[in-house]
Amino acid sequence: MDGTPAPTFVLAIDLGTGGPKIALVSTDGEVIAHTVRRNGLILVPGGGVEQDPEEWWSSIVDGIGELLGRQLVPVHDIVAISITAQWMATVPVDETGTPLANAVSWMDDRGSRYVKKVTGGGLAVPTVGYNARKLRRWLQVTGGVPSRTGKDSVGHILWLKHERPDVYRDTYKFLEPMDFLNMRLTGRFAASYDSIVGHWVTDNRDLSRVVYDEELLSWTGIDRAKLPDLLPTGSVVGPITPERAKELGLGEHVQVITGTGDTSSAGIGAGAVRDFDGHLYVGTSSWLSCHVPFKKTDLLHNITSLPSGIPSRYWVATEQDVAGASLTWLIDNVLLADDALSVVDAPDDMLEALNGLAATSPPGSNGVLFFPWLNGERTPVDDHRIRGGWINLGLATRRADLVRAVFEGVALNARWMLVYAERFTKRRFDGLTYIGGGALSPLWCQIMADVLDRPIRQAAEPRLANVRGAAFSAAVALGYLRWDDIPARVAITETFTPDRSTRATYDRAFEAFTEYYKRTKGIFAKLNRHPRGPS
Repeated sequence: MDGTPAPTFVLAIDLGTGGPKIALVSTDGEVIAHTVRRNGLILVPGGGVEQDPEEWWSSIVDGIGELLGRQLVPVHDIVAISITAQWMATVPVDETGTPLANAVSWMDDRGSRYVKKVTGGGLAVPTVGYNARKLRRWLQVTGGVPSRTGKDSVGHILWLKHERPDVYRDTYKFLEPMDFLNMRLTGRFAASYDSIVGHWVTDNRDLSRVVYDEELLSWTGIDRAKLPDLLPTGSVVGPITPERAKELGLGEHVQVITGTGDTSSAGIGAGAVRDFDGHLYVGTSSWLSCHVPFKKTDLLHNITSLPSGIPSRYWVATEQDVAGASLTWLIDNVLLADDALSVVDAPDDMLEALNGLAATSPPGSNGVLFFPWLNGERTPVDDHRIRGGWINLGLATRRADLVRAVFEGVALNARWMLVYAERFTKRRFDGLTYIGGGALSPLWCQIMADVLDRPIRQAAEPRLANVRGAAFSAAVALGYLRWDDIPARVAITETFTPDRSTRATYDRAFEAFTEYYKRTKGIFAKLNRHPRGPS
């Protein structure tokens, strides 16, 4: 016996829009094993996007069962469960914790007209539509403001209140996805200082004591009793219940940590825990973020600093609705659509095939531009009516050009976001750690470096950044690590530097990209006003 403590482990769960990743991670940050499950989207006419919370749970239970069944570590050495998830989504539950309806997704904009009513009226601020007094109060207290697109939690709750009054009436608590899962594990209806932020009814000025604000609650008309009690970020919700421990095959000593939004856990899992250390995520959606020592808001470009998954810290909140999902859309609806014209079977690794095909088209895709606005956009324009597609196609355009243009279009969108993120932080990022499924592609890494004109650091196991971040949060909460220990525990596979020979090509493409939005946003507004345009 050498006196060395036995290793301990965390079950880290990342509930993305496409489904959960479940990982077994050491409290030092080593991912021992992981598995993935798929969940579906339910598209509803009128802009509705929903998911089944019971499908979330069953897929997580199944994934945990698979991991434990491999017998990789002793079960009694698993000390915690830590969940990160998609956020600004809403699950209405009764007093038993049973969902009363499908979860309303962060992509759902059906609450738009109700948010406009509660945020507008009276003396309005030009171009943005918010009531001037309300806007000032919201920004002062929360650091943000309800999106007039309706794509956040307050918009979802208002939609349920007006369109599904039976559900609103019977709801005991409205929960974010991570808080719903923690409730399942512990029996406790609670949210953390950071997970609640998308409701825009909390006072975030003192991050050691975030509370609900009575005036903001009255403006929204949301009943405080239907919202969960608040716990400090990075704290312990409680032990797993005996019932859930038995269901999952875990010990009753397992502690459940407050949940985080995927944006927060991604930054932690990228090792970007120090102020102004930037990271870029490309998965279903995309964001570019860092931690900052201040609270402020750029309303015109939909950027703000919000409570992060690190106690008493703020992070820069940006969001682009569709990024990697553009490739999924390309595969499912253009290249291999399930219809009478489909004659080609998917390769064993479709994404690898797309990378190979895109590499045969030159930088700039022979002049083809792709706009990944398949569900509107948030940063740097909060516009749910714009839509995507290709432009500048000709008879000489090849399929390789179309595919490469999708990769480049997501990168051009990220550059659009980068411009305003750097203005917001008043810093030029000297490089960005790239995580998410998009970072698996060396081609996409190089395209990002070239389009953004910044070094791109490809994180090792980039798709596991969120579960790694959730595990790090648990390790700190339970005293196994300090926040300053984390950067050294995140490996970088390769650094991609900008290719100067592509500079003129991508500068010209970016100028056209942003000009296209300015010239067409009015057309999209007309096409997609009422009835709603293509989702």
